[in-house]
Formats: sequence, structure tokens, C-alpha cells
Amino acid sequence: MEITQKTKKYLFTNENLYRLIFPLIVEQFLLVTVGLADSIMTASIGEAAVSAVSLVDSINILIINIFTALATGGAVVAGQYLGQKKENKACQSADQLMLFLFLSSITVMIIVYLSKYFILYIVFGNIEQDVMNYSNTYLTIVFMSIPFIAIYNGGAALFRAMGNSKITMKISIMMNLINLIGNYFLIYVFKMGIAGAAIPTVFSRVVAAVVIFILIRNDSLQIHLSKRICKKFDRVLIRKILYIGVPNGMENGMFQLGKIIVLNLIATFGTTAIAANAVANAVGLFQIIPGMAISQATLSVTSQCIGAGDYDQTKYYTKKLVKISTICILLTVIVTFISMPLILNAYNLSDYTAKISMDIILYHGSLAIIIWTASFVLPNTLRAANDVKFCMIVAIFSMWIFRIGFSYVLGRYMNIGVLGVWVAMSIDWIFRSVCFIIRYKGSKWKLNEI
Repeated sequence: MEITQKTKKYLFTNENLYRLIFPLIVEQFLLVTVGLADSIMTASIGEAAVSAVSLVDSINILIINIFTALATGGAVVAGQYLGQKKENKACQSADQLMLFLFLSSITVMIIVYLSKYFILYIVFGNIEQDVMNYSNTYLTIVFMSIPFIAIYNGGAALFRAMGNSKITMKISIMMNLINLIGNYFLIYVFKMGIAGAAIPTVFSRVVAAVVIFILIRNDSLQIHLSKRICKKFDRVLIRKILYIGVPNGMENGMFQLGKIIVLNLIATFGTTAIAANAVANAVGLFQIIPGMAISQATLSVTSQCIGAGDYDQTKYYTKKLVKISTICILLTVIVTFISMPLILNAYNLSDYTAKISMDIILYHGSLAIIIWTASFVLPNTLRAANDVKFCMIVAIFSMWIFRIGFSYVLGRYMNIGVLGVWVAMSIDWIFRSVCFIIRYKGSKWKLNEI
């Protein structure tokens, strides 16, 4: 490892990295596998229910991604303060983050309910009536949880900024068990249909938010909330949080909006295409579980390195985490390829839908091994260095031109169908990877002071 002589010690040992990354992988694994189990249980209601959950979750994920981005902004600011040994400022940043997340999430929830007709009939477009009915029920229930998932994401981001991902893993286990058990009883025992899939989701998020809020108020932590609940904004700290959070939120929001636009295109291919896409999404997420976990770890590690002003260690850990991510994704992709027949049978799909799903899963996994890490892990080092505007511009440009534009070209005009949408997505990955690698090899990303 090449470290300057000024560096006295490593900021993170291999044991530190393991303790940070392993719980994150477990957390992501639980999130995806429980989501997979949820979708399988939902499939027992019918393909229309699977399609409805997929459609509504596209909006749900859009909102969650925005609040996750804002939470990331707070975590980066707090992490940099930790690197500078300014724990008091890190705690003040945490107070401001949680206050902002709470108030903004309440506002967003109200707006969503007022916009329900627009979402169902304009955004989702011309979908079959049974899919529409299921979507209406699922959306009405699930969107009650918006403030709670925002608070949970804020608390989880702060724990990760401290390098303490074990807490979030434990809460995730609890949340997913509540969701899984609740789904089983409400869908299979009480026969509540799509509502049985929605209610446990809300309840599990409420419990998770309450637990993490209580834990993050422990004043023995490096980063903790004040005993007295903060009721006033600190303009300086909010500006620092939003400097990172807003571009990151715009990037994530636009990214998910692009997925919604593409999903609207997929909906025109019919219920078979929607169901195949939903299954491929669930399995595809499993393929990149370690990458998503290591992406979060990269942000936590490099923000402290940058806060300490040590760019040699920043580059060292980035290179190390990129290698780990690539190897781990290779392993999970192999697992999904081997177990694919079992997974597809569990969904009880028609032969044609299963064939489309398999083609997409094989394509996605093969490309993820090669280019996913450079596209999604590497830019978190840039974000940790406050180079968020560059990341936002690249991501938004690539999404509109390649992910959306090429989806229509390949999917509709070249008649490739839903697979064409996934090919367009891989083109987006390639462009992003090239841009981020070039930026990282240069030095401009090091010059962004917060």
C-alpha cells in the first residue's frame, strides 16, 4: 500500500472494513431476499398484483431515494467533521438532518396523496383495470410510511458515518422479519389480498423509525441527537447538508423518474412484460447486493479520509473497495445463474414470461460483473469529496440520453421489447463508468471545499 510518510496510521484496518461491510451486505441481502419473498407471496394473488406492486414501488423508491440522498448529505458532512475531530459539529449536523427529513417527508406525503389520481391514471398510463385497482389499494396504504422511512434512512446514514453498520443490520433484520411474517399471515391466512402485502410494510417501517430514533439519541455515540429535540434550522449546516444532498437527491430522483418513464414504456408491452421485468428486477437486485453494500461503505470510509485531508488513503481504500465489490458481484451472479430455474419456478410464471425473465437476468448479471462497480461504487468517492455536481450532471445526462432515449429506440422502434430496455440501461452504465473513471484519474474532484 502506498501511503505518504506524513500518514501515521491507517484510518481503517481490514477488521474495521469487515465490521463495516459485512453488516451492510447482510442488510442488503435481507432487503432483497425479503423483497423477493414478498413478490413471490404477492404472485399468489396473481400476475396483476405483481405488476401493481412493481408500478407503485417505482414511485415509492423514487421518494425513498430522494430522502436517502438527503440523508447521505448529512452523513457526508458528519463524517467529514469526524475526520476533522469535530464531534460537536457532527452532532449538530445530525440534529439538522433529522429535523429537515421529518418536515420535508410530511410535506411530500401530503403532496403524494393529493396527486394520487395523476399518478394512477397519467403516470401509470393505460394499464389493465385489475392492475389499476390493485395499484390504488397498495399506493393508498404504503405511502403512509413516507415520514417513517425518511427518519429511518437518516438515522441509518448517521450510524454508517460512524462506521457502525451493525446497528442498522439488526434493525433491518427486525424490520424485514415483521414484514415477512406480516405478509404471510395477511396474504395466506387472512386472505387480505394486496392490502396484506402493504400493511406489514407500513408497520415495519414505523417500528424501524422509532427504534433508530431512540438509539441515535444515545449521547455516548460519536454522532448523536440532542436530548432536546431540535426545532430550529441552522442555515450554515443545512446549506452544507443540502450542498451534497440536493444534487445527490436530484440525481437519485431523476434516476428513479427515468425508471418510471421506462416502466411506463414497459407497461405498453403488456402484463407479461411488466411481470417479467418485475421478476428480473428482484433477481437483478440480488446480483448486485455486495456492490450496493460496498457503495455505502465507500462513502463512509472516504468521507473520513477526505475530512482528515488524506487523499493517499482515499485512493487506496477506493481501489481496495472497488476490487472487493467486483469479486463479490461475480460470486452473487454465479449463485443466481445456478439457482435461476428454482427462482423462476417459485414465481409460478407462464413459460413465455419465465423465458423473458431468464434472458434479462442472464444479460444483467453478465454486464454487472464488468461495469456496475465503476458506475456506482467509484462515484461515491467523488461525492464524499463534495464533487456532487459532476456526478449529478453525468448521471442525469446519461439517463435521459441512453437509459430513456435508447429504451424507446431499442424497445419500441426496433421491437426488442423489454430486453431492449435492459440493453439501454447497460449503455447508460458504460457511459457513466467512462466519465467517472476519467474524473477520478484527474485531480479536480479533490478541489471541492464544503
